[in-house]
Amino acid sequence: MLNLPLVQIIFQIMAFLFAISIHEYAHGAMANSLGDPTARYMGRLSLNPLRHLDLFGVLTLILSGFRFGWAKPVPINPSHFKNPKRGMMYTAAAGPFANLIAAVCFSITIRMLQYTPLAGSLYGFIFHSFLRYNVLLNVGLAIFNLVPIPPLDGSRILMSILPARYAWRLREIDSYGPMILILLLWSGILFRFISPAYNLITGLLL
Repeated sequence: MLNLPLVQIIFQIMAFLFAISIHEYAHGAMANSLGDPTARYMGRLSLNPLRHLDLFGVLTLILSGFRFGWAKPVPINPSHFKNPKRGMMYTAAAGPFANLIAAVCFSITIRMLQYTPLAGSLYGFIFHSFLRYNVLLNVGLAIFNLVPIPPLDGSRILMSILPARYAWRLREIDSYGPMILILLLWSGILFRFISPAYNLITGLLL
């Protein structure tokens, strides 16, 4: 007899590890394609989740009930880019974009599942649950990382768009970013800010 609650926890962990792996790999691959080999030289151009785990990101994942979290940022050296600002923007956006593409692919697989012999069976239900967690976590990781607070990707994208004097001020709070995020999580403010977009996208996909 399967222990379904245990299976669900395992699926959540597996989905999170996949989501952070594809997210960070996308950052490194984009930077590498734009001329910055730093991630590749440091062994971070990898789909191995152990190379990307971050303590604060895992704590955030647990606090958010397996909806939001992040990984250890891939090292980037903007000086290797022909256009540093544009290169940083593309590199930062690559992670959330990869997660959204993955969520769409898992969503399509869920729809295809109903036309297979697994539909309506216990194993079909289990597979459906696994696919669903992958949709939820990839969307959550994408939306969460677009929040414009350092060190999240949204702040890097915003820095690339803002005039230099404003981008510098945002960069000054880099070291306080993780603590700001934890406080916003504890207060519930961050969930109220993120939830509308999260619920809209997951609703469309599921």
